[in-house]
Amino acid sequence: MTTPDRNDADPARLASGVVAGDRRALARAITLVESTRPDHRHDAAALLDALLGRTGRATRIGISGAPGVGKSTFIEAFGLRLLEQGHRVAVLAVDPSSARSGGSILGDKTRMGALSQHAGAYVRPSPSGGALGGVARRTREAMLVCEAAGFDTVLVETVGIGQSETEVDDMVDTFVLLVGPGAGDELQGIKRGVTELADVVVVTKADGPLAPVARQTAADYHGALRLLGGHGGGWTAEVVICSALTGDGIDDVWHAIARHREMLHSTGMLQTLRSSQARAWLWREVEDTLVAQLHDDPRVAAIVPDVERRVTAGEISAASGALELLGAHRGDVQAEP
Repeated sequence: MTTPDRNDADPARLASGVVAGDRRALARAITLVESTRPDHRHDAAALLDALLGRTGRATRIGISGAPGVGKSTFIEAFGLRLLEQGHRVAVLAVDPSSARSGGSILGDKTRMGALSQHAGAYVRPSPSGGALGGVARRTREAMLVCEAAGFDTVLVETVGIGQSETEVDDMVDTFVLLVGPGAGDELQGIKRGVTELADVVVVTKADGPLAPVARQTAADYHGALRLLGGHGGGWTAEVVICSALTGDGIDDVWHAIARHREMLHSTGMLQTLRSSQARAWLWREVEDTLVAQLHDDPRVAAIVPDVERRVTAGEISAASGALELLGAHRGDVQAEP
């Protein structure tokens, strides 16, 4: 195993370390792609270009669910079972950032102690940074780095905000929605869009006195998903019950994911899906870069206080204020003192 110089940030050498399986290089590479510094963004792009030929072969799984449903417990049990079967598993666990302080607990490594210490697994907690969809802004790039490092299964755990989960759906092959026993009684209150995204619905905590409740919840979801209709390729979301505590049903979850992936392969939808996602990533990157350039432009910074003052005072609309800022960025509008 080669170990790049700890102080060497050259993208090519860092890429070599990632491919060789160096954990330090992997961690530094993900830190680099998560950075918002302009110079780091250029290095990150060069790193991803160097790794691109070794990506795309992993199974990408998004896992979401409301807080308290047991995402971390499930992921640890699920990941350990995959490791037993010879897979290499990377977990990109996203913690919510505080809207006030920007801080994040990043406690997933603690909650997945056995998995994070396994030689065949890699658990990386990252703050959401306020990004919509319950995923970190650079989770896509981190996923590519993990694939290049040889992990054949990448699990993306969202914060489970239950609002804009389309963001994680746009980067994975299979979207898994975790629900707790009794959640079937709340189907009317569930966001239809989130439920429609699910390729596999997993009813958790199906053990002890909750086992009968879990079975009823699974039946409720099965009926509701039939009414929602199937996904592309004739796939109708499967409903599985499991217990991370006893291990019952964990294999059934993997089998459902494997059937979904086989459908994607056999119909040619996997390539179509990946191409569509790559196109969406391109335009998201363009948007992020333009916004960053706007904030860094001294011509824009010079007029921001006045534009914000007039917008908040009701003198101009937010739309007019935005046009002024964009005009200043282009250099074709001069702000009035």
